Amino acid sequence: MEIERKFLIKSLPANLETYPKKHLEQAYLCTSPVIRIRQEGEKYLLTYKGDGLMVREEYNLPLSQSAYLHLKEKADGRIIVKTRYYIPEKNGLTIELDIFEGEHAPLIMAEVEFPNEEAACSYLPPDWFDKEVTENPAYHNSNMI
Repeated sequence: MEIERKFLIKSLPANLETYPKKHLEQAYLCTSPVIRIRQEGEKYLLTYKGDGLMVREEYNLPLSQSAYLHLKEKADGRIIVKTRYYIPEKNGLTIELDIFEGEHAPLIMAEVEFPNEEAACSYLPPDWFDKEVTENPAYHNSNMI
C-alpha cells in the first residue's frame, strides 16, 4: 500500500546537494492500472499501482537490465527522467524531491510517503513547500507522459 502526499515547491532547500540523490528513468507500459518500469542506477523494477490518489495499492518486483530494456521498447516513448533527492524530516519521514528533466522541466515536486492515513492527514509540510497537488491526477507521473 502506498500512502503519499504530493506538493509543488516554492524554493529549493539551500543545502540540496548535501542530500543523497538518484537519477531515475521510468517508463509506462499502461496507465490504468499503472504498470511502470524504473531504472535507479543499477537497480531495475516493475511496479503495479492501483487506482487512487493519496492511498493506493503498490507492488514492486525486481527486473534484470535486459528485461528492463526489452520492456522499455514497449513504452512507446512514454518516459520520465528526473533526479530524486532524499531529504530526511525530523519526524522520521523522508521528503522525496523530484527535479524533472527533458520535456517535463522545470517541474519540481516533493512527495512524502506515510505509514498510515492518520500520519498523512496530520502532516504539516515545511515552509518551502507550495501548493498541495495530491488530489490532482495531472501530477501523477503516469498522467504526465
